[in-house]
Amino acid sequence: MLVHLMEYRRCRPLWNLAFRPFFLAGTVFALIAVMVWAGTLAGVSAPVPSGGMLAWHRHEMLYGFTAAIVGGFLLTAVQNWSGLPGLHGRSLQALFLIWLLGRAAWFLPLPVEWLVVIEGGFLPLVTLALARPIVQRRLRNNYPIVVLVLVFTGCQWLTLAGFLRQDEPLQRQGVLAGLWLVAAMMTVLGGRVIPFFTQRGLGIMTASTPRPWLDRSCLVLSVTAALAMAAGFGQAPQWGLAVLFGGLFALHAARLLLWHDRRLWGIPLLWSLHLAYAWLAVATLGMALWHAGVNVSPSLVTHALTVGAMSGLMLAMMARVSLGHTGRPLSVPASVAVGFALLHLAALARVILPLLTPLAFSLSALCWCMALLLFVRHYLPILLQPRADGLPG
Repeated sequence: MLVHLMEYRRCRPLWNLAFRPFFLAGTVFALIAVMVWAGTLAGVSAPVPSGGMLAWHRHEMLYGFTAAIVGGFLLTAVQNWSGLPGLHGRSLQALFLIWLLGRAAWFLPLPVEWLVVIEGGFLPLVTLALARPIVQRRLRNNYPIVVLVLVFTGCQWLTLAGFLRQDEPLQRQGVLAGLWLVAAMMTVLGGRVIPFFTQRGLGIMTASTPRPWLDRSCLVLSVTAALAMAAGFGQAPQWGLAVLFGGLFALHAARLLLWHDRRLWGIPLLWSLHLAYAWLAVATLGMALWHAGVNVSPSLVTHALTVGAMSGLMLAMMARVSLGHTGRPLSVPASVAVGFALLHLAALARVILPLLTPLAFSLSALCWCMALLLFVRHYLPILLQPRADGLPG
């Protein structure tokens, strides 16, 4: 039976672990979605999803693209954390099919209630698959991650409730809350992997001094920010939120300084992580300024978070995780490094250039699409082929 299972997994490597289908399909979907959105803004195309293009764009980039990458990463990482087999085979195929149906449902002639049910089903299943091995092994250090994914699910349901009621402000609340919930996940996972990967990549044998107060403070303030958004406090400037986001900026900046080593700028798999986390600090600073009454566009701040921080960290993590979990050397060709740079250029174009030229949106979309195309070009065969070292996974 064991031999048969190993042979099955060698013949169908795409379904060996969750990172394979979700990294690949999530990236391809994001590439197509941004092209469609850019075409709509330019007046080239006029698709008609349920609820309109703005509702589709906001929901799908967060709860379609980002949820796929986060789910693929966590359902792969939990195998390492727990020592139990990760989701694979038919169970993984079923979960992926639910995600795929959610992407298509916006353009199918379905009652809005069906769309909401289909969209709202993916994240609870991810939470269940993630929580089971963590609870079984009593990995208390990872309980907060399960809670974050569960709250992220609640943010999506809030968005879908707004969609169902045709309540645009409620939709915006759910999206903003979900964005800052992802930022909270970035503080947890980034705090674990960025210093660890930096030390490994630079050959530093001595572990860095743990600073649990810094990690906990980042998490508590990040979750508080997300909950404030869910409660509707993020729609207008609030001095309390100015103080909160100012504190977050100071904490994120302190982390970056503590993690920094000038040698990392010669290694694309490292500088891509650090630059992405730097965008998180920029986004929190922007939010602090806006809530303090400074004339800063909240849309530009939001895109510093989404394009620079979230997409930057996801692309960098996908690049490294895909190599590590397929038994390949942890290095990338120049084309992938160019992709990292293009994604950060996309963030700069989306956040800075709108102040100067209306071409900023098109330039940002072009850089984004080129970055994702370069990733897919290099990683497609890696994600479709068995591990290079012959091990299962």
